Amino acid sequence: MRPGPGTWVNDRTRPNIHFAFPSSFSSSTAWVARSVPPPSLPPSHPNGAHRSSIALFLLQNALVNAQGNLATFPATPLASKHFAYPTGLPYQADSEQLIRGTQTGYNICNSTTENQHSLCQTSFLNALDATAPHVVHCTRFADFCLWAPINPNSTIPDTEGEEVAWCTKPGRGTRLIPAGALKGVQFMRTPDYIQAVGFIDQSLINIQTGDFGGELDPHGADLRGNPLGGLVYSTAWSGNNDSFTQVIEWHNFMGGDAFCFKVCDPSRPNAANFCQHIYDRIGCAYNAPNNAQNGTFEACAGENQDFPGIYTVNGAVLTYTQPPEALGVITTLPYQPRVPASSNCVPFESAALFTALATVTPSGSAVPSASGSSAVGARSSSLGTGTGTGSAQNANQTQDNGGVIMMSGLFSLSGFILCALLLS
Repeated sequence: MRPGPGTWVNDRTRPNIHFAFPSSFSSSTAWVARSVPPPSLPPSHPNGAHRSSIALFLLQNALVNAQGNLATFPATPLASKHFAYPTGLPYQADSEQLIRGTQTGYNICNSTTENQHSLCQTSFLNALDATAPHVVHCTRFADFCLWAPINPNSTIPDTEGEEVAWCTKPGRGTRLIPAGALKGVQFMRTPDYIQAVGFIDQSLINIQTGDFGGELDPHGADLRGNPLGGLVYSTAWSGNNDSFTQVIEWHNFMGGDAFCFKVCDPSRPNAANFCQHIYDRIGCAYNAPNNAQNGTFEACAGENQDFPGIYTVNGAVLTYTQPPEALGVITTLPYQPRVPASSNCVPFESAALFTALATVTPSGSAVPSASGSSAVGARSSSLGTGTGTGSAQNANQTQDNGGVIMMSGLFSLSGFILCALLLS
């Protein structure tokens, strides 16, 4: 059940990429394929109220009913599961057999799983050297991952439940992003989150050319996340390069030869607001406003953005409500997001960013599921929280004219690497 074409909006006067995903990708898509009616969440979801009611609801839905039908919701949502890295990782964060199938890959990843066929679903986005917060450290800026498909020529809508980690640094047990894939990157560190926005030849990480993709996040329509069981860690807030914090709230938009990946500080009160997951149809420009430019590699300090969906008109603070997909493609929005101010930007040369990855092949081939049962058709969009995704028409206009996206820390200097550039 492939989504129909959507609309790609690119305003060349500002370096932000706008996604408007197709209307035909509805909340019932993933459920219709299995002849099971779409579930409904309590009225309080996803605003966080009445948590005890939600917990009871999820527990009830996690049980197999008397007719033997598979349940939809897990006993514990992915975003409520906590695992220490690396010693506390389970083989699979999502071990339940539910309507979307089982987790495709695994979370315990090491040298035995590190290759271009890896099914590792533990990802990373690291920041400045934690031991020297005002210094751009060479190794830290070569250490981040993106979620992308297992098999070549895949689309995000068809595979979002089974994406695996593709990383810039060996040693994590993952697939590696091939040299030359990244075309421009802006890394931004703010008081509440870090984000990486960038341009990429997505065919080199198995995303079909022309696919304008969608959002990956730890929630999804059934609260199992996209990908199922996908975990994210960072050293950005630990004060130690070898001490990893589990990121509870994050979002990663992939597609259109662009990406943005934001992870929010779990110790801060607004992590869920800055890493909102209900605006899956309006892309990077509205979820992670930035000034990334194609062909430019830089690392910056920045101020916080407004919460996604929140904007101000004539002094009045307003909230945007994403329309139901049944109303059609989103072609206009009532506001332009404020791009946060940045400072202390440090440029990097693009040559030899991946000297350690020079021999990495562009893409992996089909491999069997780690659990023997993949999340077939795992497109759990909607219910207000999922991933609305799809290809878009007239999309090739985005190349080389500064569209905006985000990316984590990936900045080495051609084999030589700038190891001590001050940001202050």
